[in-house]
Amino acid sequence: MGALDRLRTTFRWKADDLDATGLGTTIGASSLTLGALLKHLAFVEDHMFTVKLAGGAPGEPWQSVDWDAHPDWPFTSAADDRPEDLYALWDGAVERSRARLDAAVADGGLDQLVHVSDGEGRHASLRRLVCDLIEEYGRHTGHADLLREAVDGRVGEDPPAGWRPIGVRRSA
Repeated sequence: MGALDRLRTTFRWKADDLDATGLGTTIGASSLTLGALLKHLAFVEDHMFTVKLAGGAPGEPWQSVDWDAHPDWPFTSAADDRPEDLYALWDGAVERSRARLDAAVADGGLDQLVHVSDGEGRHASLRRLVCDLIEEYGRHTGHADLLREAVDGRVGEDPPAGWRPIGVRRSA
């Protein structure tokens, strides 16, 4: 869980303190943006610790999306969102996930079985969900490294000591 929190913190630092232009910056042939990553990872957090963990509904804004018609909705819709809404969506999803994960660990540990199964009745463990989320953050924090460097040159493996999320860059 410490590795997951380190990746979450590094990702949030890479995406922090940007306006709509910064959150919408792309590099090379990719259409991926930091804003899209914030929204996608907010969805992954909510999906992992509601649907997969307990079989619950993911809540809004995810529940009303027509996923068959728009499977990439978090990526494609983020450009229409205000930066403060993207930051709040991700921050809120992580807060909910931390609370749900802490409660689940306290209730049965990481080796307990969760709701999600492979279709043949074999359920994943909570440990597997945490590892899957670490993998997801590892992949996208690498993307965030490249995107943030293209925006303003921010590089580094970890945020500086004492760093706290700011959210939206304030206009001077």
